[in-house]
Amino acid sequence: MDMELWYTEKHTETTGITIKVTDCLLQEKSKYQQITILQTPHYGKILLLDGLVMLTERDEFVYHEMITHVPLLSHPNPQKVLIVGGGDGGSVREVLKHPEVEHIDLVEIDQMVIDKCREYFPTLTQGLSSPKVTIHIANGIQFVKNCRSDYDVIIVDSTDPIGPGEGLFTEAFYQDIHRALRDRGLLVAQSESPFVHENIISPMYRKLKNVFPVCKMYLAFIPTYPAGCWSFAWCSKGNLLSDRPDEKRYEKLQPKPRYYNPQVHRSSFSLPNFVEEMLPNGNSF
Repeated sequence: MDMELWYTEKHTETTGITIKVTDCLLQEKSKYQQITILQTPHYGKILLLDGLVMLTERDEFVYHEMITHVPLLSHPNPQKVLIVGGGDGGSVREVLKHPEVEHIDLVEIDQMVIDKCREYFPTLTQGLSSPKVTIHIANGIQFVKNCRSDYDVIIVDSTDPIGPGEGLFTEAFYQDIHRALRDRGLLVAQSESPFVHENIISPMYRKLKNVFPVCKMYLAFIPTYPAGCWSFAWCSKGNLLSDRPDEKRYEKLQPKPRYYNPQVHRSSFSLPNFVEEMLPNGNSF
């Protein structure tokens, strides 16, 4: 009898996602987490960390475009960028589309994530070899603590607030990020699913608003993430507007994004009422 193999990720005790699997390409334990790579007929290769979907070949572009182009096209001149996490290379790939960016520091705690993604996801990691990119195998919390007014944009491309990612959701970390940003600096951080993680979102945004004078949420739709709806925190030290992307610079991006455009940028900050109710003072400045 033929047997079918399916991967299931539980998002709550009663809901989740299930995907047919044709092969398990990798299953190894690093110093920090379990790394698994599956081959699937619909989503292509899937990267799992500790059993949770981090990316799939089919829909990773949504997450990586939205976590990068929204802050970079909100900032007038993003020359120096820090990415905390993101060892899969997708965020670096998108940041490199911006010619005004002169340098990218990528801080990833787990060398094995980078190594395995180079092997199994070469189209994601090709930017890691750029001369503009410096890779630091380090704890992102400690790295940021030692920075002072160094960056125009900081992107926290983190896992969920468990295991290695737990310390990336604290007010102390956000204070260190504030110090690491230049005067008109921007922070963008992934902030989970409004349908599943209200218990994470509400305290996270309270902490962010204790630190940043401007803090807003925006949304994107990623099929393999919990409930298909994902949120990002956009935080500014001041004088920048979240809904005014630089359309001239957008037109110069090559290759063109597949999900992001200025219309999507502006509309992503328009939140449903139930989401605004999770946030301190809604989504207003």
